Amino acid sequence: MAETLEITTLRPAAGHTAKDFVEANADINAYLHRRPGFLWRRIVETNDGRIIDIVAYDSLPHARAGAAGITGEMAHSPVHATIDHDSVDWQITNILQHIA
Repeated sequence: MAETLEITTLRPAAGHTAKDFVEANADINAYLHRRPGFLWRRIVETNDGRIIDIVAYDSLPHARAGAAGITGEMAHSPVHATIDHDSVDWQITNILQHIA
């Protein structure tokens, strides 16, 4: 099965930490579990404090629809207050190789 990844890199908003970001994602996680094609999610923190949020879907259309809902249906989520929105780099991409 081909996977499509939604990859978002960001910094926490002033006064917030990566832990705050993760904790504020409870409703987003529930949303993702309801999304068609959702496979998995990983959130990591880099040594310089950036957060990389990776969400995997089974297809590009499912990834686009899921991502659109984060700012649409889930616009009220408390997670948005934990993000420095000027730092966000967002993209959707297909996996070229998967080694298990």
